[in-house]
Amino acid sequence: MEEKKEEIKKELNIEELKKKLEECQKLKEEYLAGWQRARADLLNYKKEEIERIEEILKYGGEEFILKILPILDNFDLAEKKLPEDLKNNDSIKGLLQIKTQILDFLRIQGVEEIKTIGEKFDPNFHEAVEQVEESKLSSSPSAFAREIEAKDKDSGIIVEEVQKGYKINGRLLKPAKVKVVK
Repeated sequence: MEEKKEEIKKELNIEELKKKLEECQKLKEEYLAGWQRARADLLNYKKEEIERIEEILKYGGEEFILKILPILDNFDLAEKKLPEDLKNNDSIKGLLQIKTQILDFLRIQGVEEIKTIGEKFDPNFHEAVEQVEESKLSSSPSAFAREIEAKDKDSGIIVEEVQKGYKINGRLLKPAKVKVVK
C-alpha cells in the first residue's frame, strides 16, 4: 500500500510539474512576443527618428537662405538697371560673379528659381501683384508681349516677373511676384 501511495505521489508530482512546465511555456511565449513587439517598436522609432532628422537637415537652412535671397534680389535689380556701357567693365563683371557664386551655393542647397514668364499663373508658386489688360499688351514693345498676343491672349499667363520666387527641394520657399494677363 505504501508503494501505491508513493506511486500516486510521484504521479501527482509529475502532473504538478507538467502544469508548471505548461505555465512556464505560456509565460515564455508571452514574454518572447512582448520582447519582439518592443524590439519592433524600437526599430520603427529609430527609423522614424532618422527620417525626421533627415527632414530637419533637408530644410534646416531655410531661415539662412531666406536671409540671403534679398541680397540676390538686389543683385538682380542692380543688374537690370546697369547701363550698357558698364556691362563690360571688369569690376562690374567681378561683382556679378558674386551673384553667380550665390546662385551656385543655393543650387547645391536644393534651391531653384520658380519659372514665371510665359507660364500659367499658379497660386501655389506665384503671387499676382498686378493684372495687365490684353489691350495694354499691344502697346508694349516687348517681344514677349507680342508672343502672348500670338497665343490668342490667354488669360492667366504671366507676362512680367516683378520679383523672383524660389523653391527648396520642391517645396515653396518664397513665391514669385508676377504680373498676369486678365
